[in-house]
Order: sequence, then C-alpha cells, then structure tokens
Amino acid sequence: QTVARIRIDPKNPDIVYVAALGHPYGPNSERGVFRSRDGGKTWKKILYRDDHSGAIDLCFDPHNSKVLFASLWDVYRTPWLLNDGGPGSGLFKSTDAGEHWTEITRNSGLPQGIIGKIGVAVSPVDSRRVYAIVEAADGGIFRSDDAGATWTLVSQDHRATQRAFYYSRIYADTKEKDTIYVMNVAFLKSTDAGKTFKIIRPSHGDNHDLWIDPNDNQRMINSNDGGGNVSVDGGATWTAQTFPTAQLYHVSVTKDIPYQVCGAQQDNTTVCVQSEPTGPGPQRRTGMFAPLYAVGGGESGYVTPDPNDPNIFYAGSQGALITRFDRSSGAIRDIQVYPLFFSGMPASALKERWQWTFPIVFAPTDPKVLYTSSQHLWKTTNQGQSWEAISPDLTRADPKTLGDSGGPITKDQNGPEIYGTIFTVAPSLQDANTIWTGSDDGLAFITRDGGKHWTNITPKDFPEFNRISMIDASPHDPAGALLAAKRYQLDDRKPYIYRTRDFGQSWTKIVNGIPDNDYVHVAREDPRHPGLLYAGTEHGIYVSFDDGDNWQSLRLNLPDTQVSDLVVNGDDLVIATHGRSFWVLDNLDILRQMQPSVSASLLHVFQPDEAVRSFRLADIDYYLQKPADKVTVDILDDSGKVVRTFVGSPAEEKKKPAEEEASEFAAPRTPPPGRKAGTNRFTWDLRYPGATVFEGEVLWSARAEQGPLALPGHYQVRVTADTQSQTQPLTVKLDPREHVTQAQLQDQFDLASKVRDQVSECDEMVIRIRAINQEAKDRATKANDPAIASAGASLRDKLSTLEEEIYQIRNRANEDPLNFPIKLNNQIAALARTIETGDNPPTEQDYEVFRLLTARLEAIRAKFKQALGADLAHLNELLESHKIPAVSAGPTSDHQ
Repeated sequence: QTVARIRIDPKNPDIVYVAALGHPYGPNSERGVFRSRDGGKTWKKILYRDDHSGAIDLCFDPHNSKVLFASLWDVYRTPWLLNDGGPGSGLFKSTDAGEHWTEITRNSGLPQGIIGKIGVAVSPVDSRRVYAIVEAADGGIFRSDDAGATWTLVSQDHRATQRAFYYSRIYADTKEKDTIYVMNVAFLKSTDAGKTFKIIRPSHGDNHDLWIDPNDNQRMINSNDGGGNVSVDGGATWTAQTFPTAQLYHVSVTKDIPYQVCGAQQDNTTVCVQSEPTGPGPQRRTGMFAPLYAVGGGESGYVTPDPNDPNIFYAGSQGALITRFDRSSGAIRDIQVYPLFFSGMPASALKERWQWTFPIVFAPTDPKVLYTSSQHLWKTTNQGQSWEAISPDLTRADPKTLGDSGGPITKDQNGPEIYGTIFTVAPSLQDANTIWTGSDDGLAFITRDGGKHWTNITPKDFPEFNRISMIDASPHDPAGALLAAKRYQLDDRKPYIYRTRDFGQSWTKIVNGIPDNDYVHVAREDPRHPGLLYAGTEHGIYVSFDDGDNWQSLRLNLPDTQVSDLVVNGDDLVIATHGRSFWVLDNLDILRQMQPSVSASLLHVFQPDEAVRSFRLADIDYYLQKPADKVTVDILDDSGKVVRTFVGSPAEEKKKPAEEEASEFAAPRTPPPGRKAGTNRFTWDLRYPGATVFEGEVLWSARAEQGPLALPGHYQVRVTADTQSQTQPLTVKLDPREHVTQAQLQDQFDLASKVRDQVSECDEMVIRIRAINQEAKDRATKANDPAIASAGASLRDKLSTLEEEIYQIRNRANEDPLNFPIKLNNQIAALARTIETGDNPPTEQDYEVFRLLTARLEAIRAKFKQALGADLAHLNELLESHKIPAVSAGPTSDHQ
C-alpha cells in the first residue's frame, strides 16, 4: 500500500526496483525491496526482514547500477500511537543487483542503539562517498568515504533530524562531492559534506523529496506539503505552486452567489474559492478568475460559515484553535473553548482532549447555536464569547489509547494521536433538542433533550475503536441518520456505513457494492430526495438509489483519490479530496430523476437545472439506450419558436467553424450533441444564433459568431435521437444580484439582435462580392472578349472597393488589426460586445453609435445594389450575347 521509492536501472529500463513499506498499521508481508526484470510485469522480493519492517529508501551507485543501498524501517502506527524504530530497522548494501545483501547497520561509526528511519544517498561524483541520515538516540548525518564500510558522524543539527518519521531524506549533489541536501521542515543545503547547513527557501515548507538533474545541478524539483516546485538556479528561486493538489479535511459552502466552497488545507491555510466563475463566457467551469481567500483557522480544521451573516466564518485547527473571521473587515478573533496551549503532551495529561480536526457545527434549527467538541460537547450562543459543556465524556477513553505517541526514539505528539475525542457532531435538522455524536474511539451517543441526558447508541456489531468519522442526521426523517466509520489504522480497510430509522436503537450495515478495501470517510443523504445517498471513500465516491441497500461508483472523471467530505448544495454535489482539491458534480437532478424506466427507454431527456444568465449555462442531459446516428437538440422559446438548433452526426463532428480556423484566440467550438449509448450531456451557452461569418474572417475585440444572450424566461429543450423525440421545460433566470428589469433586458436583447443582423448583412455582402467577382473573372476568361473583360473588370473593381469598406482584407492573423485599421463589420461586431457587457440596458451612446454605423451600412448597401443593378446587368447582357451563363447575384440578404 505504501511505496517509498521506485528506482529504474539507467542502463536497462526493464530493470526496476521498488522500496515497499507495505503499511504501518499491522503485520503484512508486502514489505521490503522488490525487483522486476520485465518492466514491471512480474516481481521478486529480494530484501525482506520481517512483517513489521518495510523498505523506506533505496539508491543506486550512479556509476554501477549493480550496487544498491537500501534501508528498512521498523514502524507501527495506530490511531493513538506511532511506534518508530526497532530491531527491524537497518541499512543494507548489495553489489550484485540485489541478489545478495549485506547488512551494514552496525558498521564502524554508525549508532549502536535502537535504529529508526534511515535515508541514504551515494555521491554521483565519487562512488565511495555515501551519506546517511539515521534516526537514533545518538543519530544524525553520517558520511562514508569507503562505500559504506566505515562511517563518520558529521552533524547532529536538529534542523535536519527533527521529526524523523516525517522526513529523514538526504540527497547528494550531482556535480559537487561535498554538497548534500536534507529535506525537513526546512530545505537544508551543506557544501562541506554535512558539517554545516544553510536554508534554501522553496515555495513551501515541510519538504519531502528532491530530484537533481544528473547533468545540471542547478535544475531541481522539490516536493513538499504545498505541492511540487522547480528551480533552475540551484534553489535561489522556485516556481509557484498553482496546481490543485490541496489536501482537504472537510468541505462547507456559503450562501453567496455563486456559492463559495470552503475547507482547510493540510500544512496550508483555510481557503474559500468561488464554485464557478461569473460571466457566460468560455471560462465557465475552468476556475479562471475565481477569487480565493483564507478565513482564519488553520490547516486541519472545519470551516463553518455563519448562516446569519455571509461574511462571518468559524474555523478550527490543531491545538484547539477556533477563530471567528469577518470577511468584510478582515477582523479575526480567537475564541478557543479552553485556551491552555498544549504540545508534546499525551492525551492523558490534557483537561480537554482536542483532536487534530474537531467539529465546528451550527444547529440547523437555530443558527445562533454553534457546537464544537473535545471529549465533551460544547455550545455557544454568543459567537464564542463563552462556551457551555452540555455533555459528559462521550468517548471510550481507554487509558491504553491516551498515552505518549512516538518512541522508542522520537516522540511525536502533534494532534492526530490525541485520542478519545468526539469526532463528529450532527444536530437534528428538525428538532433543536436532538443531537448525535460519534467518537474517534468508536462510541455513538444521542441526546433528545438538548444535552441533559445522553444515550449510548453504538451499533451492536461495531468493531472496537472504529473511528466514527461522520454522522449525518437525516434531512427527511427526524429518527434517521447515517454513520460512517473507518479502522484502516487498525489494519482493517473494510467499509463501514450504518443506517438507523429509530434514533439509533437499531442499526443496519449498508455497504453492498463498495469494495472490501475501500474504507469510508463520509456518507450523507440528499436533502431533496429521500433514499438517495452519497459516500466518500479512500478511492472515490459512491451513490445509492435505495437508501443504502446497494451502492455503485459515481467517480466518473474523478481521479482515484480520497474523498474526505461532501456536501449537497442545491443541485450540486461538492466534495473535498485529500490531495486533489475541491470538485463539483453539478445537476444532481439527473440522479434524483433516475428510475428503472429511464434505462428501459430508447430516449429519456432529464429535466434540466435552472440556468442563470451571468454564469450558469444550460446543461441538457439525455439517456440513449443505444448509439444514435443523429441527435438534434432544439431550443424553443415560450411561444414554441425554435431559437437554436444543434446537430450531432458524424458529419457535424468533423466540422471546424471558420472563426476557429482564422483566429489563434477563438473560443473552442462547442462539441455537438453526443450520440453514444448511456447518458450524454450537451451544454447550451444561452446564446441565440450568431452572425454569418466567412472563411478567414479576422475581427478585433469582437466575436461575430456569438449571438445575443437569451432573456430570462421559460424555454423548452427538444432532443431528437433518430426517430425518438422528447421535450423538457427549461428556465433561464436572472442573476439575483442584478437589479435590472425585464424591459431593460429586452432593450438590450433587441439592440444586440439588430447589431448581430447588421454584422450578418456585412458578411453576407462580402461572401456575395467574392462569389460574384470569381464568377465574373471566370466568365471573362471563357469569353475571351475585350468588352466582357472590361465590363467584368469594372464590376470587380467596384465590388472590391465596397468589400474594403466593409472588411479589412489585409487582416490574415489575429493581431493584424493592430497594423491595418478595422472596417465597418468589425466596428459593428465590437458594438455588440459593448452592448452585452453585463445585464444592463443599452446606453444612449450605444444607440448613438448604432445609428452612425447604420447610416454607413445603408450607404454601402445602396452602392452594392447599384452595382448589382447596373454593372452586373450590363455584364450579363454581354455574356448572354456569347451564350455564356450569367453571373449570379447570389441570394438577397434577409437582413436588408
């Protein structure tokens, strides 16, 4: 389950070595060093000590890949204990590609007592120079100048050796023999073979791994608790960590529009981020421009928005920290229940036992009431000015689980091992006096009188010390709840979800469909649809349509990742992952509408979620029993008029629009409706049809192909798959933050539509001019008559002059308009962008410019008609005399 190192033979990529720790939660044989000689198809265990010691580091001699050094680590962990070090730890060397190993743990100069974690590195400059960082009572950094035969202690700098279980990584520079790096809280560098160190400052702290380019020691990649970062100047500067690898403990949402998604990031700040960007453009769902901010608290806690005030947040962190943060002013207040700081102490020494991540929960029935928990349940009604304990100790509090964590070499009492705490609190959504609690040591309690009396409701078949990670009080049934628990730290990876319908008097285990090795972090019920359940596990997310009797995967495009928490907000399922940041699955109505009849239908169109003009497009979901040859999606207005049609067919799927070919910065083409069997999603961008465009058209600061934005109101969606058709209603809403009338939006829509039509007229004239000119040229060539050639040239000159008034023909690339002045069609198209910026009525200036451009268009239109009426007629008379087909004037524009 835990692979510490992968090493590939530089001379033969089919030879691969793996240092496997196995897992530290119990005896297991998947430990030691493994080798593959066929690129990973088969493996052989080549170094093994026992079932409680695994391999933690592995390195080659860069000059001889048959020489390997490996370290084994004797480590054992439970929810309340970390036992780091023992007889299984050791340092080993092989000179025959792992066929045989020699233990060198006790070689001259190395510690002789109990050994813990070891990191090892061979210098690429000198194969005889080996470095090791050894956890021991007399440990530190050691150097060998004879390939590991003898060693010298060179440093016991605590900056390099502190919290050995979490760090203990050492690296040799690829060009400098005496330069080494040690990963710890700080990124440490020594240029005197480990005697002294200086700090290098990457983008984040808590450093765990390093790669140094074998050919350029200035180029390195570092990984730390903030993610990965790259340096190309030996660590002087580093790239930013702007990719989504946040390790989140919980998730909450605000009442903002769009709502904010909040949580606490491991070894980082709390964070709230906008769930989706505003604006109807192509940036939707990409996270672009979404604001991000911290809200107090710290790395490991809950973030709980105040239901009464969207600017107030309560957030926690290790060490019992609770803060009240005001987003409007930035003011923050520490409101700890019992602010006696603790660190390095066992749980038994604490008056109040505060877990690394402890609950902070508002009462749904009374938003002035806030709960938090140690081994007691605490309540405040005055924003943390004072707290009242409303329960006795609701944990098992077994003395064997409350002692020191760490040892026998290094203790580590940092919060995760504080045990015997209330780990989850779930106030009833219907009854202010009913509160459910679950402890990390496996006890569930309920009160139905506001905390005066408590009843132990732990499931009867509940394994001992089964951490109750989440209780979800039913949003539909006052007597109902879900309980999720996990025992992976006790060598039990099975899923545990229980359901009660009688206030916990009886429980039913409901895990059918979840694999035996996929333990559960959270289970919740859909607040709108009774019996629709969601479960977040170590490897993803599951859904149940029958109140938990059966589960199936809901991972879809979600990576294999721990889902630590989830919340349903309206039609969205929002999840926190531990390593992949926040994710949102929108339009849960598909799941709410899922019935056996759906899969029995040739075509089923789901009721679409409401769309919002400023930021939420219209997702149209439909089910096909079998693949379709052609799928058509029609958008109809409230009168039944078709306003937009999209076609999915093999021919349409091969098309690229003209504007995408012409512009480097054109928005990606909207994919056509899907035709595959199963569920398909098509997204309408809420736009009416755009203007006519021609091949190669380049416009500056304008998108002619983008039509006016649909007005708020009622629409219909009609999906036709081959011979089957079905219609569903669709509502487009105004952003509730906007203060604009329907009449004002109608004015905006009407003017934008007129502008769109004028762009179409311009572009259609260009298309007709080019077609006429080409025909006139071809006819003149065929006739070989000077009179026809002269008449054709005269017509082409007039039309080409008109074309250049309409469009800047020298624009061939996206930024050519900075060199060649734009013409009429570009100015009209750019006016559309101005008119449709935001939900607003047109300005007087918009109308003024529209009138100006209209007059210019009318003048060009008149010239065009004159050319077609006289010059083209004259040319066609000459052609007719030679019995040559006339030049077509092309279709008359609908916009004239």
